[in-house]
Amino acid sequence: MKPLSKTEIKAIYELPLIELIHKAAEVHRQNFDVKKVQISSLVSIKTGGCPEDCAYCPQSAKYNTEIKVHKLMEPSELQENINYAKENGVSRMCLGAAWREVRNNKDFDKVLEMVKMITNEGLEVCATFGMINEEQAKKLAEAGLYAYNHNIDTSEEYYNKIISTRNYQDRLNTLQNVRKAGLTICSGGIIGMGESIDDRISMLYTLNLLNPHPESVPINTLVPVKGTPLENQPKVSIWELVRMIATTRIVLPKSMVRLSAGRLELSMEAQALCFLAGANSIFAGDKLLTTPNNDIHQDKLMFEILGLQPMPSVHQKTLANA
Repeated sequence: MKPLSKTEIKAIYELPLIELIHKAAEVHRQNFDVKKVQISSLVSIKTGGCPEDCAYCPQSAKYNTEIKVHKLMEPSELQENINYAKENGVSRMCLGAAWREVRNNKDFDKVLEMVKMITNEGLEVCATFGMINEEQAKKLAEAGLYAYNHNIDTSEEYYNKIISTRNYQDRLNTLQNVRKAGLTICSGGIIGMGESIDDRISMLYTLNLLNPHPESVPINTLVPVKGTPLENQPKVSIWELVRMIATTRIVLPKSMVRLSAGRLELSMEAQALCFLAGANSIFAGDKLLTTPNNDIHQDKLMFEILGLQPMPSVHQKTLANA
């Protein structure tokens, strides 16, 4: 599929909302079973103390937030999370560590052990550990990692207003290393950080230039946290979120579009609109790293009402087809 231009993406984004949702729903139906939604869980295996200065992040050591710093958990501590995930229809477990970059040390060895543990339980494993080189990405792949998350966050033009401790190309280099290692890519961004509509379009343009497209694209809405530079940002409206999800679905038709951070603020009706507009993945569990998230029982009720079904992991699909 030929990459779209910024002009073409903007034309999609600016469609009348009803028409945009309808078009996105058609694209979704052409590429996915619209009844299936992937449920992922996100576990913070090392919390806080990050040297980066991402303006949205309570885990930055540069800001005075209420986050308690925790060193890397032991692999044995993860078993409870794995059991909880399997009992609640989760097919993908994501591990997050507040690092600027992965270092080749005992902590990385522990992470590799965790990846093996989760893969052996039949779940997909995704990881987000900051910047990684190609050799580290290959080691994660050998351990059974399925996906690596490294969000581009926003447009290249707006990026330096949000982060100064690394540049945009650093992010793209990590994504290249991930792809070279044969891992799938999870990369999206955050809306509501003060960016313009053109910045949102530019972010999607960058993602659509990646060949192949990211297999997974999280669309986060900013959760303002006291103590961070963005603590007073106004909240994004549901209409902006739905418009962004629908545009993402059309621009990146075969990608999983993840309704990610900020979902706690949404009613069931609002979430239904997001699914209609092409979202087909959510994070379950009471926390997304350090910010509150929806209760798993509420999500089960929502799935029942909307007629949605949890999507199996790639490992479960392989077993079913064996």
